[in-house]
Amino acid sequence: MTQEGSPPGSGGSAAEAVAGVLSAGDSGHPALIVPDSGQMLSYAQAASQIEALAQRLAGLGMRRGDRVAMCLPNGPDVVLLLLAITTLGAAAAPLNPAYTEPEFAFYLGDIGPRLLLVPVGAAAAATAAAVATGTRVVGVQAAADGPPELLDTSGSAVPMRSFELGGPDDVALVLHTSGTTSRPKQVPLRQRNLMASARTIAAHYQLSPADVSFCVMPLFHIHGLVASTLAPLSAGGTVITPRRFTPRRFWSQAREHGATWLSAGPTLHQMILDRADEAGPPEALRFVRSCSSALPAALAERAEREYQAPILEAYGMTEASHQMSSNPLPPGPRPVGSVGVPTGTQIRIVSQTGTFLPDGAAGEVVIRGPGVMSGYANNPTATAEAFFGDWFRTGDRGVLRDGYLFLEGRIKEMIIRGGENIAPAEIEEVLLSHPAVRDAVCFGIPDDKYGEVVGAAVSLVAEAGDDSLIEYCRERLAPFKVPARIWVQPIPRTATGKIQRRRVAEIVLRQRFGQ
Repeated sequence: MTQEGSPPGSGGSAAEAVAGVLSAGDSGHPALIVPDSGQMLSYAQAASQIEALAQRLAGLGMRRGDRVAMCLPNGPDVVLLLLAITTLGAAAAPLNPAYTEPEFAFYLGDIGPRLLLVPVGAAAAATAAAVATGTRVVGVQAAADGPPELLDTSGSAVPMRSFELGGPDDVALVLHTSGTTSRPKQVPLRQRNLMASARTIAAHYQLSPADVSFCVMPLFHIHGLVASTLAPLSAGGTVITPRRFTPRRFWSQAREHGATWLSAGPTLHQMILDRADEAGPPEALRFVRSCSSALPAALAERAEREYQAPILEAYGMTEASHQMSSNPLPPGPRPVGSVGVPTGTQIRIVSQTGTFLPDGAAGEVVIRGPGVMSGYANNPTATAEAFFGDWFRTGDRGVLRDGYLFLEGRIKEMIIRGGENIAPAEIEEVLLSHPAVRDAVCFGIPDDKYGEVVGAAVSLVAEAGDDSLIEYCRERLAPFKVPARIWVQPIPRTATGKIQRRRVAEIVLRQRFGQ
């Protein structure tokens, strides 16, 4: 079907009809607040700008089923562009601006986008990778009044007022999740997956038009996109979207704009609390959410004391469109160490063979529900390995007790640094490309600030200092993936040649740290 773009500010716009996100909001109610500039977009203004962006993207050749990569900083432009892209039935693929040129080249090659959106005059690494992969680059330039400009070599995009609308089964978001023995896998999430997750989160936390979410998480992550942004918008609430977030400025901005909740990973919560000022938290703050990695008990206690609000730990992952479980709002119980009760998702514990285990028995956490992806893109082997029937295998070990989920560790050997999922195999590949390295293995090292940082052990065929190897990695990996420490260490393997990652990590930690 095709539809003429609706007049600015009119009801029933394509953006509202397709995305469904803005349909709950009153036309004059604030949808997005940009504290850096004092800009505020009402629901009607946001819908109008999304409509205009969809027309401009259509004018650039975007069509239903296409993919658009985005390398953009946080802020309202990401939200507006994401919804404009889904209006066309296309999929947005937000990328971390901190990636290096080789990393961008991999992701662009894997995604195959029709366009790459970058800030005008910035994102040199992404632009260079786009040139190398033959990807068309379109510049995004913020406008003082109205939607951001979309600029390519021919100038501003010419709007196309008639375009085909997307629907619930169209892929809306493409993200990557890191495996431990392969390159990152592509996760396509459909419009219906995202809306199911957003509405579940809104219902669980009783979000309403009176709520104001402060988005502190990056919008290239499922956490920031769905929990902090789409969920409150689906409830008719408001989202504070700073273009440049700093923990120090959070406190004054949250008070000024009446934030009622925020969601972040434990590392970011710690950074925010470390910058607290004497004026204290906003009076309207009614709860704080923590997700993306395990919340230490000491940090939870500190957070409740200094935020002066209950902190609710949740459990989510990209393949489930984010949230799978969460602790409830008071007066519901919040057992220490639990990630809460299932939210819009069925959760069971299974044995290695896929047999359901009884309450209190530990095993692998499996899930199913409307937010769960259908499968990895172009990777039938990984998809088959990820499911027991229609139950998705999370790779996490856990136990259910009286309806509450307790996680006991990761079966998949991923490193989680401050909420960032890091595949050891990706770092090992870089180390092994160094001419002095014979073998390499990476693992997580406990860290007070980040939960874990990357550690590595290598065996060498020539002299190479730790610093030189770390610098070698720094030139080829995003900063959060670079090993904090590298040791020269024998690397045992199984008879079939598999790295005994856990054994190496145990040896290193015991010898170096006495653990």
